[in-house]
Amino acid sequence: MGGQHPDVDSNSEERAAKRIKIDDAGAAQDRNGENGQETAHAPQNGTHVEHSQPEPEVQKPSEENGEPTDRVKGMAPIKKEYLIDMSGNQNERSSAVDDDAAEGRGSNDRDQRDGQDSRDRGKKGKKKAKGQNIDRSFGRFDDAIPLCNSRAYSSEFSPKECPYGDGCKMCHDLRKYLSEGRREDVEALGGKCPAFEAYGYCASGWKCRFVKSHMQEIEHADGRKELVLSDNRPPKGSKFEDRGKSEDELRPGIFNVVTMGQKIELNRKRLDFTKTDQYIQWLNHEAGISQDFHHRRKDQPALGIEDLRARFVDPPFKPSEKRRLYFGPETPTLAPLTTQGNLPFRRLCVELGCQATYSEMALGMPLLQGSKPDWTLMRAHKSEITPPKMNPGAIPLFDDYNHSRDLKFGAQISGSAHWVVTKAADVLNRYCPHLRVIDLNCGCPIDKVFKSGAGSALLDASGKMERMIRGMNAVSGEIPISAKIRTGVRKDRSTATQIIGKLAFGSREHRERLGAPGCAALTLHGRSREQRYTKTADWGYIGECAALIKTYNDEKAKITDTIAEPDESTLSNAKDGRMYFLGNGDCYSHVDYYEHIEKARVDTVMIGRGALIKPWIFEEIEKGQYLDKSSTERLGYIEKFVKYGLEAWGSDELGIGFTRRFLLEYLSFAHRYVPIGLLEHLPPRLNDRPPAYKGRDEMETLMASDNYKDWIKISEMFLGPVHPGFQFQPKHKSNSYEAEG
Repeated sequence: MGGQHPDVDSNSEERAAKRIKIDDAGAAQDRNGENGQETAHAPQNGTHVEHSQPEPEVQKPSEENGEPTDRVKGMAPIKKEYLIDMSGNQNERSSAVDDDAAEGRGSNDRDQRDGQDSRDRGKKGKKKAKGQNIDRSFGRFDDAIPLCNSRAYSSEFSPKECPYGDGCKMCHDLRKYLSEGRREDVEALGGKCPAFEAYGYCASGWKCRFVKSHMQEIEHADGRKELVLSDNRPPKGSKFEDRGKSEDELRPGIFNVVTMGQKIELNRKRLDFTKTDQYIQWLNHEAGISQDFHHRRKDQPALGIEDLRARFVDPPFKPSEKRRLYFGPETPTLAPLTTQGNLPFRRLCVELGCQATYSEMALGMPLLQGSKPDWTLMRAHKSEITPPKMNPGAIPLFDDYNHSRDLKFGAQISGSAHWVVTKAADVLNRYCPHLRVIDLNCGCPIDKVFKSGAGSALLDASGKMERMIRGMNAVSGEIPISAKIRTGVRKDRSTATQIIGKLAFGSREHRERLGAPGCAALTLHGRSREQRYTKTADWGYIGECAALIKTYNDEKAKITDTIAEPDESTLSNAKDGRMYFLGNGDCYSHVDYYEHIEKARVDTVMIGRGALIKPWIFEEIEKGQYLDKSSTERLGYIEKFVKYGLEAWGSDELGIGFTRRFLLEYLSFAHRYVPIGLLEHLPPRLNDRPPAYKGRDEMETLMASDNYKDWIKISEMFLGPVHPGFQFQPKHKSNSYEAEG
């Protein structure tokens, strides 16, 4: 392994003592009762049991669930020899883990404060910063003297002509830049550039912080010495030969790269949406008729379906034939994860056995405006373009399913209007050919998204959701459309069954004439918007919805005329006419995974926080056993993440800053992993929090620390010292920091 271990504090007990003490009732009350959060766990038999008491409770013996008699709810069962006595440090407590933003926008932490009432506002209506979930800034991490791009890839004596001439304010002296304008080369990773080692080409050129590994000084016959980059020119005929491309377009092994010209075309509204606008106008017409029907006056009770049929018109065109999908028990899926579902992390998960991935949630309107950050989310690594595993005998498949054309990567988008997501699906179909599916986010609980009418707000607007799916399906070409929902907006009013019915059949006024909207797959997160992440996912309810979907063939024959059945060529789901159905929530081991497959009868399970804490959960599922990863192995995964990050974001100062930022986000979840060898009882539970403990070695203790300064120390093993301008502020009042997932 290339990374070097730093000097680690030899006193592991002192480091472990920084973590929360929850081995007494008072501390547990602080953990479970503060901020109104409660911890609940479902026993192995799948029944839902809520923990209503704030203090830890020893579970009673039960033959039904097979739980150990001494296992405490909400507390990881650490072996006694690894526990730390915290009786004298009861004041050192971390705040409760905050996973509420797991589906939010990572750059908008203010979203978490949108729901606060007016008493939290200061004078003139300005909100007060309270020290928790405040807007985070990562500072600046660029070069002291920026190098002009006309010199970035050229040899010292043969630079390109600078388009700004004498008016350019950047550095044109290569030797001055190397000696004064940048920090010294990084010594970690053996001092070798990961991108150059992997591809023989570095897109960062002279800006690379590992440039000494791919540069040389050549002495000419006249005695002059010239600095040149080693083998930095792409081979002739390759897609990297064009030096007119941006640095982002020069990275090897990356697909769905949207060019700057295409983004400008979108931004200046030059893209032709004539065909899509026709379909949107038809959707608006249909919506108006439906609104008249649902808001008819009391003196018009006879107005029904037959009266509406006279006003209906057929859509301007039918959807294209869709690429066939497959989801099965052997295709564990990584959930769309804001901030942490980046390309390097997805690449790591795929390498560890993940069979389907999704982009971070992109907003529909910024996509239509050519926003670079949102289009960057659509990029996929070549490992995500390969077909997933499959078992043809698991479920019925279309006869023309072509496994070689299937791939792992899908995109998730969000929007509050049907015309926005319809146009976004159209653009994705044009610019991103390597998409398995386009997923509509109907479950994001964040206040800002909810109040805009997007995300989980669509759960109370099923008619709008149907129009969105129908419009996206019409213009997405061969790319299937899917959706991700929650059980409902409120915890005491589950609406998923009604939503599933509309997405499976269409609304009552549409189903006979138009058939299903075209939703190929549906993912149900077993919590409501109101619950967010403070309750255990309700897999019993997920199982009820899965059973409902399995009855669709019988029900379909009763409610649909034979003539009105949708054209089979437009169906993107399984051969028997049903949608693929995925469950999501609290999957943390292969035991959880296969239990959900067997008892809830879902096609597969989508994994979110479980993969953030231990990405090798996919390897555990593939092998069907617990894997006790040592600190060395886990450090190896961190090193891979760093290398993949430097390849994706660049190995210059800016790329290293981004890689460090996202690594720290990753470590904010990874520190919650408790090694299997330290547990007295299995299976591990996602929501269990450990008492203060020490690891089996110094590195394991360091990696379990919830102190963000220790995470920075780990990042310095692979990325060198932190840039003086780089900032990393804890998200909570204490030194515990949680990233959005």
